[in-house]
Amino acid sequence: MEEMEAEQQSAEEGKRTRKEGSSPRWSNTTKLIVGLTLVAMLAGLLIGYKSIVGPLLLAFMIAYLLQPLADGLRQRLHCSWRVAVNLLYLVVLVLLLGLLTWGGIALVEQASSLVTFLQKGIADLPRLLNDFAAQPLQFGPFVIPVETENLANLANQALGVVQPVLSRLGGVITSLASGAATTMGWLFFMLLVSYFMLAESGGLREELFSIQIPGYEYDLKRMGAELSRIWNAFLRGQMIIMLITVVVYSVLLGGLGVRYFYGLALLAGLARFVPYVGPAVAWTAYGLVAFFQGWTLFGISPIAYALVVVGVAWVTDVIMDNMVVPRLLADTLRVHPAAVMVAALVGARLLGIVGVVLAAPVVATGKLLVEYALRKLADRDPWEGIVTPPPPPRLSNVIRGLREQWTNRARALRDRLQKR
Repeated sequence: MEEMEAEQQSAEEGKRTRKEGSSPRWSNTTKLIVGLTLVAMLAGLLIGYKSIVGPLLLAFMIAYLLQPLADGLRQRLHCSWRVAVNLLYLVVLVLLLGLLTWGGIALVEQASSLVTFLQKGIADLPRLLNDFAAQPLQFGPFVIPVETENLANLANQALGVVQPVLSRLGGVITSLASGAATTMGWLFFMLLVSYFMLAESGGLREELFSIQIPGYEYDLKRMGAELSRIWNAFLRGQMIIMLITVVVYSVLLGGLGVRYFYGLALLAGLARFVPYVGPAVAWTAYGLVAFFQGWTLFGISPIAYALVVVGVAWVTDVIMDNMVVPRLLADTLRVHPAAVMVAALVGARLLGIVGVVLAAPVVATGKLLVEYALRKLADRDPWEGIVTPPPPPRLSNVIRGLREQWTNRARALRDRLQKR
């Protein structure tokens, strides 16, 4: 009763002191109802229009990536922001149409042929294992019999795991090839949305996505800085790593004579987004293609050729993980690889390839928001003890550092040889 009387008294005092024409304040109950309603509406929109979430995220990424280019173009040409954005998107549109005409259709066809080839090869795997088990392994005077039953069970388990994945991937690629008009429509939709976002930002990256809440100016500024660090590290670091991986594997697999090396190189680039599982799936694909393609380099046996290809890929990934990735990403995201792997699997089911690509920054963003909410619930300073790591180095600095490192090693090796 005392609480109700106090609320009524405060409400009456508010009515007396409120100026004429001012808006009345909401009670805690009204705030709770409105907040839950907004959350329910947002969840309903995300569920009902799930197919548009991925393109919108990609549109935001495109605008975020093109903002520095538009700013540099404006400074160099001494023109207005909107003119610089128009010129930049005109160049992007011309390049996109040229790339799609020159190599887009061929790449989709090669990826579709790669999936079909792997499906046929895996379907023949039990027969090949039975033929292999029919001949015991002989090492000099020692003969080791092979258990056919265990190999058959292993082959069936492998088929049960791999075939659904390949069927799903083949369906996606086939839909891309058959629904070229739909794909082009979504692509131009993303470009159009990113164009309006970038044109209306006025040249400020902070204006791409801005929220103003009275009393939370510092929190929003700090949160924006942390989110900008996370997504900038991902967009500038992870995307560069993917491009480097695609180029390196195109050269390596093409030099080794592996079929569908363009599609496999693209698979290697996408595998960088899924820790542990991604490289393992990519190595398996390299080995299967090398084993089933029908001819080998230097006339060696198919199994030896497959082992050589997988071994070269493993060495390449080790070099990338120990020399290139730490210099490009450093410790900017600060998320566990296992969490990224789980998020990539969930994202693939919800948003397809977009969910796989955005798994790492989404996990880092979710971790930041959860830590902020938990500290606010505990009445603690949400930014206490949070140290912002330095941004990842630029690609030019990374290339310069690698070049100096290899130059120093070459000089040291030359000095050793001269002393001998």
